[in-house]
Amino acid sequence: MPLLEWTDKMSVGVGEIDNQHKKLIHLINAFHDAIQSGKGKQVLENTLSKLADYTVYHFQTEEKYMKQFAYDGYVPHKVAHDEFTKKVLIHQVDLKENRVIEPDALMAFLRVWVTNHIMDMDRQYSEIFIKGGLK
Repeated sequence: MPLLEWTDKMSVGVGEIDNQHKKLIHLINAFHDAIQSGKGKQVLENTLSKLADYTVYHFQTEEKYMKQFAYDGYVPHKVAHDEFTKKVLIHQVDLKENRVIEPDALMAFLRVWVTNHIMDMDRQYSEIFIKGGLK
């Protein structure tokens, strides 16, 4: 069973970003599945690395458009992105260095953060992006 499921309520109305959000959800679910099925450390490291890399790519896309359209909420949004990225990177290091990670806590963090971020912060830029010509 997936940890997260895309729903139309998550749509920001911009196809490129919605598709990236769907990919993020897919990567989070892949990481969750790897944990749930007891995959080895190497698989977990690779899966978390893919998630981290794609998250950075996605955040760069959003931030590019925020700057392009002079979005007023850029600074707090960027701070939220940076804090998320930092937490994921800490988990990557912990996993790589054989430190104990709490998989349930990590998965809860990912599920809650991504869902809330998309449904709250990301939806706040929807109108300006759409008015700017993104579809």
